[in-house]
Amino acid sequence: MSANRISEKTLISGGKYNTQLLYFTCSSLSSDDEWLFLMSDRSGAPNVFAHNLKSGEERQLTHNVHGTLKSYVYFDCTPHIGLGKASVCLDPHQKIVYYIQDDKIYKVGLDAQPQYLADIPHDRVTAFTHVSLDGKKLCVPMTDARALDYDPQTEGSGLDRRPVYNIDGRVQRESLSSYLCVYDTETGALLYEKRIPKCWITHVQFNPINSDIIMYNHEWPEQDCGIRRIWIYDHAKDAYTNIRKDGAEDWVCHEMWSDDGSVIIYHGGYANGLAMVGRYEMLTAKRTEISLPADYNAYGHFTMDHQQMLCCDGYFKFPDDVKKVRENSTDNGPDPHKKDGEYISRVIPDWEGRTLTWIPLCKHNSDWLGQDAHPHPIYSHSGDRIFFNSREDKYVQVFSIETNEL
Repeated sequence: MSANRISEKTLISGGKYNTQLLYFTCSSLSSDDEWLFLMSDRSGAPNVFAHNLKSGEERQLTHNVHGTLKSYVYFDCTPHIGLGKASVCLDPHQKIVYYIQDDKIYKVGLDAQPQYLADIPHDRVTAFTHVSLDGKKLCVPMTDARALDYDPQTEGSGLDRRPVYNIDGRVQRESLSSYLCVYDTETGALLYEKRIPKCWITHVQFNPINSDIIMYNHEWPEQDCGIRRIWIYDHAKDAYTNIRKDGAEDWVCHEMWSDDGSVIIYHGGYANGLAMVGRYEMLTAKRTEISLPADYNAYGHFTMDHQQMLCCDGYFKFPDDVKKVRENSTDNGPDPHKKDGEYISRVIPDWEGRTLTWIPLCKHNSDWLGQDAHPHPIYSHSGDRIFFNSREDKYVQVFSIETNEL
């Protein structure tokens, strides 16, 4: 079910350079919705900027001059040197950004100089980081560097030159490990390090209510993706478990917490090809999944607002839509759905009735070529706007669309 109300998106960042939101597992907005934190190459190299949505003031917070650090998603970039674009995460309440630059962990506020916290071991690669809701802990996922030990020119494929070999397969065969490394955000002290054997972790998220609980993933499983993807580590109990124990041949991805830490949502596709969105309740371990119509076959991400209403950058289409023919030689992971979604939609779930109400807001029209051009929509904290990335021509830019008139 859907309602037809297509509006024009509002440009937040313009110019002949690339600008994007932080990764959607954290907010890009300060808790008062005044400051929008962005990554941009306007300075000649990727750096973190803050944009005041009220005054238009912009501040450059980092001062990287060495390009992009090699990490998950940024496979063909420079080892040990540059800004870790996958590492940038925000404490929205204190307006503090955490990031990795030149294999060192830093934090920086709106009115402060960057503060060094810790070093990344030389024999590891990193991925998307996360800061706890109380701002006291930072989780940096690390993996034995051998997992991404390859020559992008001869062993890479697609526009992002990702490895032609199966990374998870190498991790399994060579018994490589990942590590949940948790740091004190004030002192930089390593509070603990949990080794997860035969695992390639790329996404971590503290439970918003209990920072002893971390959700993590097995990225691009070579097999059994439907049951290997989403895991919970409880540091207090030193125990970890997966949340989806059947449907091994399915594909699941992009898990995230609700604000109260009671629910996890994710999306993916069944072995029969239908896309779906799922919900897992922590207290009862109840899992509910809603399958999408067969023609909703355009890859997309689901995120939540404070009321657990969803937004999505893919899947939806009108019956008479004729999709653009797009080159899709990048980001061809294990997901079965083509990256040619065009809409930012609000999605109202009825989990008991297993139905979704789709409210398309605007066309994002992104070409989806590379991670930076994924729209990755996020709600403002007040829920009245959705922010997203799009590259319609040469440059990735940030846009918004209002939701408060619905």
